[in-house]
Amino acid sequence: MGILKDLLNAKKQEMLHFLEQIVNIDSGSHIKSGIDEISGLLKVKFERLGFIVEVVEEKAQGNHLVIQHRDAVQPEIIIIGHMDTVFPEGTAKRRPFTMKDGRAYGPGVIDMKASLVELIYALTCMKQTGRKGYQNVQIVLNSDEELGSPTSRSLIMKQAINKKYALILEAARPDGSIVTARRGGGQFKVFVEGKAAHSGIEPEKGHSAIEELAYKVIKLQQLTNHEEGISVNVGLIQGGTAANTVAAEASAHVDVRISQKKQINPLKEQIEKICTTNYIAGTKTNVVGKIERIPMEKSEKTEALLSVIKQAGQELGLTITDTATGGSSDACLTSAMGVATIDGLGPVGGFFHSEEEYLVISSLLERTLLLATVIQKLSE
Repeated sequence: MGILKDLLNAKKQEMLHFLEQIVNIDSGSHIKSGIDEISGLLKVKFERLGFIVEVVEEKAQGNHLVIQHRDAVQPEIIIIGHMDTVFPEGTAKRRPFTMKDGRAYGPGVIDMKASLVELIYALTCMKQTGRKGYQNVQIVLNSDEELGSPTSRSLIMKQAINKKYALILEAARPDGSIVTARRGGGQFKVFVEGKAAHSGIEPEKGHSAIEELAYKVIKLQQLTNHEEGISVNVGLIQGGTAANTVAAEASAHVDVRISQKKQINPLKEQIEKICTTNYIAGTKTNVVGKIERIPMEKSEKTEALLSVIKQAGQELGLTITDTATGGSSDACLTSAMGVATIDGLGPVGGFFHSEEEYLVISSLLERTLLLATVIQKLSE
């Protein structure tokens, strides 16, 4: 591995320059132009390595990329990453890429633009050192992961068919752990219709949608069970037109997280029961939504893949630990299909989705070397 490590060290400044370039492009999930600019830069780099890049065009969201080497024959590994961030247009100009005290900062620097750099250079160095594992991968880079992958979900699942391993490039946890379990989840929207009336002149003629929703919010929140890994959070409510008017309409957005597949149906039934129960006469309620991401549960296949990654880490002088996390990702999709899946294979960083988001610069080289080693081991 000495030759591979030396080559990566020689490319460090080149890697950081490319990272700066893509961090300084706004690529929030709804900024199609920015995402497509990044995907265009990536396309050029992959094609220079001999990869075939299929651009899956989207009208509203950014385009997705499906990538594999021209010499690939039924690759067994699917690698998944995303090009979108959570930040609005103008963020990159306001706080562009910077480096200080061994850390790099900027919008999306760890979630997950550093991972895109890691992937490119892991494959570059494999090819330049004669390792053929790069021919055993198929890559999906999507543009809407931060939205729950609504347009890329079917694409990912299609490409994951007949794959043995799924390597997901979300960032490692701040302590360096990779991710072997994730909570699944989804979102529901609750709409309540009441009847408006003047709250001073004839309040008795009104039926408050807000009051009805308030009862439901309390009941929904009570479905949370932290010990079982179930979280139900009413994170947004809207309703009414004026303080002196009985509200004719109200709505709530509900975020749901679960830890086990078996929790899905019972929880859906409880949500539906709450939403179909009337507390205030004269109101009507409609609920839409679903649990879209199946939990990524640690399985025997996961354990076997983890063993390979830990062995690769040992050879590189890295101690690899694993953990479970509450957030969901595209790892949930491949895991639900029965593909051995490990997430958190990106570099180390923290404060995801915030202005303090950072990358530990030294981890960019370490995780690039680890990814290349893991790909090669799985390909042998």
